[in-house]
Amino acid sequence: MRYLYNCWYMAAWADEVSKGDMLSRKLLDQRIVFFRDSANRVQALRDRCPHRFAPLSKGRVEGDVILCGYHGLGFDGSGTCTLNPHGPLTRAHAVKSYPVQEAFRALWIWMGDPGKASRHLLPALGFVDAAPDTAFSKGYVAGKGHYQLWSDNIMDLTHADFLHPTTLGGGTFTRAKAKVSEYEGKVRIRWDCMNEEPTPLMRSMRDMTGKVDSWTEVEWSAPGIMTLRNGSVPTGTPRELGGSVLNLHIMTPESKDKTHYFFASTRDFAEDNADLNAMFARIRQEIFTTEDEPMIAAQYCAMEGEEFWTLKPALLRIDEGSILVRRRLDRMISEEEQQSPAIHPSDEAE
Repeated sequence: MRYLYNCWYMAAWADEVSKGDMLSRKLLDQRIVFFRDSANRVQALRDRCPHRFAPLSKGRVEGDVILCGYHGLGFDGSGTCTLNPHGPLTRAHAVKSYPVQEAFRALWIWMGDPGKASRHLLPALGFVDAAPDTAFSKGYVAGKGHYQLWSDNIMDLTHADFLHPTTLGGGTFTRAKAKVSEYEGKVRIRWDCMNEEPTPLMRSMRDMTGKVDSWTEVEWSAPGIMTLRNGSVPTGTPRELGGSVLNLHIMTPESKDKTHYFFASTRDFAEDNADLNAMFARIRQEIFTTEDEPMIAAQYCAMEGEEFWTLKPALLRIDEGSILVRRRLDRMISEEEQQSPAIHPSDEAE
């Protein structure tokens, strides 16, 4: 499967990897093991001992080293074999290592040319760190289906009117005419829903009963990072007087048919209301787990292994944002394949 390699992928929430423990996760068809060294820095290695291919995650962490649980070889965060109970140390025993950054309450991995990995290339998600714990929640879904189907789901929110009618829907997205734009390598789509009934979730979170003016804007950046800002006010009220919710949706491919879906939410109103925060987190997790995931899994199953474009989708105007994303990402992958063919291995899949 074709991937974009020279970019930061979200690999996990930072608290998924605690000191002394390991996290094994498959990303872009490669099994990676994450651990914290003695300085609490996160390290990432290919989760496969070069000796007899046992998963390193079946071993244990001691200080700065992972010890293979099968024959005791030890590897530091650079992938260098620092311990061989059976003989001398050789270069053949090295394990592939990956650049990792811890930022925005998450762990980010660079799967391409390590010489190009720069912290400055991380997405600008400072709002995640700025939010108090009582106005921040996060979640994760191990999803079935190609990761671009999951990105499509966020880039076209008209699906909420039909898939989530009792929470996020109500017909407003379908009635609004989305505005789509591209800038600086990003794709942005916006819905302005004027003089509409509030959605069921909006009523429960904001205690809104009359007609409202609401706006929702999604911004995509490669490979699958989306921010979603939504705000609402009573109809006719200046928007600057209303509060807004800022959501994060990140799709990281595990393989061609599985996706790591990371999501988070912050808000600029009722920031100290922990009960409201917990309610919203619970509802959102339930929506994504019981409605979005089964639908996307069924969609992928119905495609029967065929590529999206091969099936010749009968596109609608509502697909404009998601199609721009697909085409931009396809161009980026093609350009990278031409410029850096060595980082697009044909034999790395497990």
